[in-house]
Amino acid sequence: MQGIPDTAEGLGAQPGLTVLHVEDSELDHLMIQALVRQSGVAVHWTRVETRDAFEQALTQPWDAVVCDYQLPDTSGLELLQRLRAQDQVLPFILVSGEIGEEVAVAAMKEGASDYLLKGHLARLGVALQQAVRAAHAERSRRAADQALRKSTRQLQELTAHLQQRIEAERAALARELHDDVGSALTALKFELAGIQRHAADDAQRRRSQRAIETLTMAMEASRRLMADLRPPILQEGVVAALQWLVQDFERRHAIAIQCEGLVDDPTVGSELSLVIYRFVQEALHNVAKHAQATQVRVELHQSSGVLGVEVHDNGRGMEADAADRPGHFGLRGLQERAASVGGWVDLSSRPGHGVQLVLSIPRDGNWELRGSEDAAWWAEDGA
Repeated sequence: MQGIPDTAEGLGAQPGLTVLHVEDSELDHLMIQALVRQSGVAVHWTRVETRDAFEQALTQPWDAVVCDYQLPDTSGLELLQRLRAQDQVLPFILVSGEIGEEVAVAAMKEGASDYLLKGHLARLGVALQQAVRAAHAERSRRAADQALRKSTRQLQELTAHLQQRIEAERAALARELHDDVGSALTALKFELAGIQRHAADDAQRRRSQRAIETLTMAMEASRRLMADLRPPILQEGVVAALQWLVQDFERRHAIAIQCEGLVDDPTVGSELSLVIYRFVQEALHNVAKHAQATQVRVELHQSSGVLGVEVHDNGRGMEADAADRPGHFGLRGLQERAASVGGWVDLSSRPGHGVQLVLSIPRDGNWELRGSEDAAWWAEDGA
């Protein structure tokens, strides 16, 4: 009988469950068949007796396994462990003439669907049906999790692609502003200066001067737009870019910024430099727009193999769920940027105690911090 399928038991020729029965006793096998038939459950049985036959049978699809605890060359618990090691979602019901509480607990910990004593097998048919339904639900859950992970990965890839396209467009616009608009404005300024020098009266000279001043403001706006789109100072390193960003923020918004660690330049690629720069830029933008802060701290440091960038303000703070409200995409955008380089963003805040944003990027061999290993941590006073 070993490995040979028996006829279907139960509801006539209707499709039934395919069950692998690991049992060395023909009599016990027949008894279990009869009990399940009496419960009205249709089953196609296949019996095996040894560990090798069991492992060979696992290459076929089954709805469930019913296994005796005591076998000639192994135990039901060992077979259960082998099955779970393969990460198969397959119901496993353990049957024994005697089973102690410790064995029952061990079987459930290993993932047994149920355990029954041979003297109390009346509910085996119901147990089989319940175990099969639970396994179907688990397979559905795993499939949904896999689909979700795949969808999340695809969304992250799309987000990263769109971000790259946005940065490429920004760089192209910055070049056009510099090469075309900037050159045209500079040439126009020279022309106006020439007109002013050769003006026939004071009124024309004053008008020329006003035009030059207006043009100078336009050139400043053009340079500011170029820097916002793609700061050329990034070519000098991320520390130089952050120093420039901090100075520009202080000049524009009259908010003092305390810097820590902006001395030693991390040797990182252009993509990571841009992620760090955009993180600080977005954080400072949020400070200027929402925080009502009077002081900000910016820190760059390396600790425990992680490159960290922190922005902390002493403003009004935010509610715990503010970042997840509809239409609020700033933090989510930062998180997606961080994820594109294997990092993450943490936010901590309490109303009235400011906001602390932390970008963490694990060391993966693509960057190192020249100079001191750890920058000084922000002091708590004045935060």
